[in-house]
Amino acid sequence: MKFPRLSRRQFLAAALFAAPAAMAGDAIIEPTWLKISRLRVGTGPTTHRLVHFTDLHHKGDREYLQQVVATINSLKPDFVCFTGDLLEDKQYLDETLELLAGIQYPLYGVPGNHDYWSRMPFGPVQKCFAKTGGAWLLNEQRITVDGKVNIMGLTSGWKYEAMLARVSHPPQADLKNIMLMHYPAWAKQFGDRKMDLLLAGHSHGGQVRLPLIGSLVTPFGVDGYDLGYFDSPAGPLYVGSGIGWFHLEVRFNCRPEITLIEV
Repeated sequence: MKFPRLSRRQFLAAALFAAPAAMAGDAIIEPTWLKISRLRVGTGPTTHRLVHFTDLHHKGDREYLQQVVATINSLKPDFVCFTGDLLEDKQYLDETLELLAGIQYPLYGVPGNHDYWSRMPFGPVQKCFAKTGGAWLLNEQRITVDGKVNIMGLTSGWKYEAMLARVSHPPQADLKNIMLMHYPAWAKQFGDRKMDLLLAGHSHGGQVRLPLIGSLVTPFGVDGYDLGYFDSPAGPLYVGSGIGWFHLEVRFNCRPEITLIEV
């Protein structure tokens, strides 16, 4: 069968017509099209493997969250870090914790703004994370079970100095210091404190990212740290694209991610 030959003008017109449809289709598929990103931090020999995920925003999709947990376990990290927004509605708390309890490695985490806005109780979250060998950190720090990593976690308040005073100052020099926080912009608020790694979320990577432009909209507390790796004033910063979505179930060029990091 011979197909009609298109002129250059006809081809461009067809491409322009098809592009929005392709973009719309991709935007519908991406919200649960999970990907694994990989990052190596530092120039010396790596001693630990950790998994970072953020912004779960669980809304009752058990199968998807089960996939997230299974993917985390398949990476066999030394520990797992979560940087806020388990959910938006506390009616999903029991199910969220039931499934997160399936993580087979110490799980450390901090709350995000939606965890406060949902008015969910933190007691059950603390118990769930503790049972994995990790901790739900509320302006606190924990030394990992091997005694070589100092994990610090900030809550989602806005009094930077008051919060930072409750974690190591300066960070412990004989340990690798990892800071968990929800808002990426806080990397500018650490003064002379330097971390080996800072992890954050909140931005969702913008959820919609256009080529050559990047994210169209980001929330407060981002300040340009919208997605991926940054050399921040406080040290290496990684901002995850998140697992869930907020407001609209749409992602484009910004798939949900789990990140395996070597430090």
